[in-house]
Amino acid sequence: MSSFKKGGMFILSSPSGAGKTTLVKKISKNKNFLISVSHTTRLPRPNEVNGKDYHFITKNNFKKLIKKEKFLEHAKVFNNYYGSSKEIIIEKLEKGKNVIFDIDWQGTRQIKNKRLNYNLLTIFILPPSKKELLKRLIKREKKNIKTVQKRMKYFKKDLLKWREYDYVIINDDLQRCYKKIMKVIKSKNNIIFDRSFITKHVKKLLN
Repeated sequence: MSSFKKGGMFILSSPSGAGKTTLVKKISKNKNFLISVSHTTRLPRPNEVNGKDYHFITKNNFKKLIKKEKFLEHAKVFNNYYGSSKEIIIEKLEKGKNVIFDIDWQGTRQIKNKRLNYNLLTIFILPPSKKELLKRLIKREKKNIKTVQKRMKYFKKDLLKWREYDYVIINDDLQRCYKKIMKVIKSKNNIIFDRSFITKHVKKLLN
């Protein structure tokens, strides 16, 4: 789908619980799209597989990789570290593979600031409502109220970063949202989204 001989980078970010991880996995089923499997210091969730969902490592090992400049981007989120392997990603891109990132606004900023010689498209995913987001988090976190409250605490901060992205899409229905994302990817930046509508939606989410 990329018009470049080299692969392209596609970043999906969102407030926690908006559905970006599910969407990234769905996109990766398309030919020539690969997920950037991040390193993380957090504990695996049920059914998560080391090396497939994340590379689970200790904080000491993570900090060693930072010092060796092994990450294309890295960030601390909810007291855990996350990072994307520079060597693995560049290798994939040079082979013509499109790499999809499931990262937050901190990592997105770092990648954008590096101005790498690869096509880059950034997409921010919004939930349809704060109520729906809370519902999704409660379901995902197995009713761990402390974890849910912590994630909701950072919701506003994450939400306000939407203006830094090329496109913003509301995940009110998974399949519909997925189709919109693929349309944007195929368009090669030729679609203009309604910023006034998104601005109104964000205001509703903040209330």
